[in-house]
Amino acid sequence: MTLFTKVIGAATGAALTCTAFAAQADVLFGSTQANPVEEQQEMREQVLSGFGSPVDYQSNDGGAWLTRLNAELQAGSGSIGALGALHGDFSAMNPDDLVDLTDLGLSSNSEKFNTLAKLGTDQMQYVPWMQASYIMAANKQALQYLPVGADIDALTYDQLIQWTANVQEATGEPKFGFPASPKGLKHRFFQGYLYPSYTNGVVRTFASDEAVVAWEKFRELWSHTNPGSTNFSFMQEQLLSGDAWIVFDHTSRLAQAFNDRPDDFVAFPAPAGPTGRGFMPVLAGIAIPRTAPDMDAAKALVTYLLKPETQIATLRATNFFPVIDVALPDDLPPSVKAAGAAVAKMSASADANPGLLPAGLGDKGGDFSRVYVDTFERIILAGQDIRTVLDDQKVVLDGIMKETGARCWAPDAPSEGACPVE
Repeated sequence: MTLFTKVIGAATGAALTCTAFAAQADVLFGSTQANPVEEQQEMREQVLSGFGSPVDYQSNDGGAWLTRLNAELQAGSGSIGALGALHGDFSAMNPDDLVDLTDLGLSSNSEKFNTLAKLGTDQMQYVPWMQASYIMAANKQALQYLPVGADIDALTYDQLIQWTANVQEATGEPKFGFPASPKGLKHRFFQGYLYPSYTNGVVRTFASDEAVVAWEKFRELWSHTNPGSTNFSFMQEQLLSGDAWIVFDHTSRLAQAFNDRPDDFVAFPAPAGPTGRGFMPVLAGIAIPRTAPDMDAAKALVTYLLKPETQIATLRATNFFPVIDVALPDDLPPSVKAAGAAVAKMSASADANPGLLPAGLGDKGGDFSRVYVDTFERIILAGQDIRTVLDDQKVVLDGIMKETGARCWAPDAPSEGACPVE
């Protein structure tokens, strides 16, 4: 067991242990990301080896990471120089415990990401580091049926619906594919794509009039969806079989299609609705705790991690995409190049409206997602009245939020306590 994985019980003990650890490396980089042993090794050998000074990269689960960090903060000194974690991890922290990184002049290609990194302050509390997401993909045979004037990289939901209708009319079959099986990631679509695009929220706006419109639009889209979608989990399989020509899924669940037949498919951003281009980024950032033993070294590491060549190395090591504009090398797998371009366009779009991963729900995360799945099943599969269903499920959602006390996350407006279902 490494020092980083040990739970520090006493703040004074943490301070003493940190002093011994600091002597072993110029910067201790404590992260919740790249946890698999292979990825940790790749981070050390392929990403951090080019920094020029020793970096001790230690990755662990969020619980142990936070316990160690809090012990050092309470002690007033420590050995962790840089922090790598998801936005949700940082948003749960006190911004005063993180060093203002504004003076580094670093930012991502997404103004939305840069705003999130301020954690509600006017300072850069962390720097966006890397991202993953869900995207759209299509068989190139479908492109001839795009609505007149539609830009595949800037579609609206109305254009997507018309496109799927055009394909169905031309082929005689509904060719939109959606991961609606029990193992599919449909809940992330509703939480991170549909709701932000139509309601500019996820929790507060769950039962709003705008949410009714969102479900009406999805019902239209479903009318052009392959009915076998209730058995679809990984949409790469339906792209390859031809059962679906236009699909939504996580980048990793589309990879095989692009790697097996890269010339047959195209990746593109999710569509936009009245309140923006909703999408769910898995956004990781880099921060510096106020107890970092060497601020200059830590800031130098943060700067290094945002260099184009380092961002590419990080992509190779973790399969997380860059947050800055970079030219992707030709030797990357076709799936990485295709998805990377789509993710970059989506996050940098002027109407980008990120719907972040739920945070603060503890062991109720599954119950939270079940609300959206049940809503989908009742409205879309069972054909029940939209307003009735939303009012019913609103009560369930409100109970979860009050029980957990989870505060609102983007794009919902911030809350002091439990995020209200308005």
